[in-house]
Amino acid sequence: MFPRLAEQYRSVVLDLVMSLQALASSLQRKGLVATCYVCGDGRDGHGASFVADLGDAHMVRFLVSDFGISWVESRNGCELVKLEGAEAIQELQRVATFLQQSQPVAASPDTSEPPQAKKLGAPLS
Repeated sequence: MFPRLAEQYRSVVLDLVMSLQALASSLQRKGLVATCYVCGDGRDGHGASFVADLGDAHMVRFLVSDFGISWVESRNGCELVKLEGAEAIQELQRVATFLQQSQPVAASPDTSEPPQAKKLGAPLS
């Protein structure tokens, strides 16, 4: 049973890594600052670090690896929210959906600040 569960978790990690890479690319095309760094090469020690700048010194970081899954949200360098496991994945989904549905930065009438920064001024959780 335990080897099967370990394999399922590794599969979840690989799926999340691919999804984070796609999300970072999509957000970059919308003009947002987002990065996804991948570590590992296959089944041993695979993971990723996703970071997105939502404007107004508001950042989110999502980490996934064989050791765990976490979401950290900060403003002005101060940690506001930290979630782990399923809650972290749910928060990532909520924010990703919102950012994917928002207008491109270029279409914003006030280009001094991305539209998400205005809408996401409060903590995301």
